Amino acid sequence: MAVTDEAILKIKEMITSGELGPGDRLPPEKELSERLGLSRSSLREAVKALEVIRVLDVRRGDGTYVTSLEPRLLLEAMSFVLDMHDDDSILELFAVRRILEPAAVALACPQMDAPTIDDLRGQIQSVNGTTSVEGLVTHDLAFHGAIVAAAGNAYLAGLIESLSSGTVRARIWRGLTQEHSVERTLSEHTSIVDALERGDAELAQALTLVHISGVEQWLRDAASAS
Repeated sequence: MAVTDEAILKIKEMITSGELGPGDRLPPEKELSERLGLSRSSLREAVKALEVIRVLDVRRGDGTYVTSLEPRLLLEAMSFVLDMHDDDSILELFAVRRILEPAAVALACPQMDAPTIDDLRGQIQSVNGTTSVEGLVTHDLAFHGAIVAAAGNAYLAGLIESLSSGTVRARIWRGLTQEHSVERTLSEHTSIVDALERGDAELAQALTLVHISGVEQWLRDAASAS
């Protein structure tokens, strides 16, 4: 394990144990590095990485604080960053989802009735700029799941649900770190529903492909940058 990853893991353990919670200030760098048995440079790199994903808030001249996120979201984000260093399976999940889900949306299009369309629009309208990261991810899962279920193929729906559940941590990370993620997600979801309402299966399929591919490409870029 790289020393930076080890430092992230040890800070994560402090949160897991309850020693650090949302809003808490970290001990001074020298004290923390000695307590964790890490060099100050590796600790500094870990803090920098955790600041990027908004787990830590570095206040110049004041100290470093754990952000006010819920502990579960903090841990999800940290686990995801650690896993991304050693495992490309999350990217493979998105690649398979990119193949299957647009096809499922095309199958669902002829089955769309007014109540289903109204339900999808209601899901979109329930989300706004003040929605939490967890709320956005919950919406995203429910939205895509409802469309796939309408295709009427239980095996395909189950397969996509399994793929989708494996991408939850990536979605949380995106919600934490990407600006305007709520607005972008809702705009793309609205376009997909508009195409479904018109009965344009080809357009709905294309829009879904672009939607999923955009997340996948963002993830590749973010993982490379980290």
